[in-house]
Amino acid sequence: MFALVLVGGFGTRLRPLTEHTPKQMLPICGVPMIEWVVSHLADHGIEEIGLALGYRPDAFLAAYPDGRIAGIPYKVAVEPEARGTAGAIRFAALEMELNEPFLVLNGDVLTDLDIGALLSFHQEREAEATIALQAVADPSRFGVVTTSDDGRVREFIEKPPANSSPSNTINAGTYVLNPSVIARIPDTRPVSIERETFPKMALAETLFALESDTYWLDTGTPKQFLEANLDVLHGRRRAKPELPVAAVDATAQVEDSVIGTGSHIDAEAVIQRSVLFNDCRVSRGATIIDSVLSENVYVGEGATIEGSVIGLGERIEAGSQIVDQSRPAP
Repeated sequence: MFALVLVGGFGTRLRPLTEHTPKQMLPICGVPMIEWVVSHLADHGIEEIGLALGYRPDAFLAAYPDGRIAGIPYKVAVEPEARGTAGAIRFAALEMELNEPFLVLNGDVLTDLDIGALLSFHQEREAEATIALQAVADPSRFGVVTTSDDGRVREFIEKPPANSSPSNTINAGTYVLNPSVIARIPDTRPVSIERETFPKMALAETLFALESDTYWLDTGTPKQFLEANLDVLHGRRRAKPELPVAAVDATAQVEDSVIGTGSHIDAEAVIQRSVLFNDCRVSRGATIIDSVLSENVYVGEGATIEGSVIGLGERIEAGSQIVDQSRPAP
């Protein structure tokens, strides 16, 4: 089966990390997020993928010039303008001439979903489309789904007000779509599959959903991105890559953190629950807690960074106190 990965978003909530880099190219324990996504697909028998691109398509093409990601061949479709989630699917499906049922997934969601079980369920129900569901504590940020006993979707409500959701099972961002779904998507305007296409299909009773209880994480915010890295460190994912190689002084304290390749951590520095990208420099006695530093960030002697996100090439002067801030690239 063919899998279409949606990677065209601007990653606004992850700025300043995404000012120069698409969010799916950000590293999770040194490995670009897109490789985590594609490797999971390969583990479930997917042999070819398509990338629905929008923001910075050059970054993907430059990173994978041989036409393969994690060993899997890929095609691309680059939207000339933003068309919404459904519009992006329609555009890519037509560009790639997808005439058989295909998988669609959000490229910023990390999951251990059993894709084979989702495909089997789709076929058994003779569904037009099938959504993977996940139970969450706070469904107000997602598309909430209610189903009948056979899995037929009764309601699809995108981002209901807090404390008013009819269910805590949400759209987990992985779908099986028949080609007939493409004909449901207008081509004259941007269309959201969550706000328009799926609710209409629920009314037509052709939409099904299967709940899963597995690892699942939307990486759309700095806090969630940090969580994704720490989950790998703590063994919450099925795969764990070799960690980047950095120079860390013997007197530095590094706990629950990822330090990128080429980075230098000087004496008496303290780094806790943080992610540093490649080629960062942390000077003597500096403290970094619950933060994410992009590439080539310099942290001066005795500076403190806590709960913050620091952009590419930023310089934090000695003695600075940076708390709950986002510092864009200079």
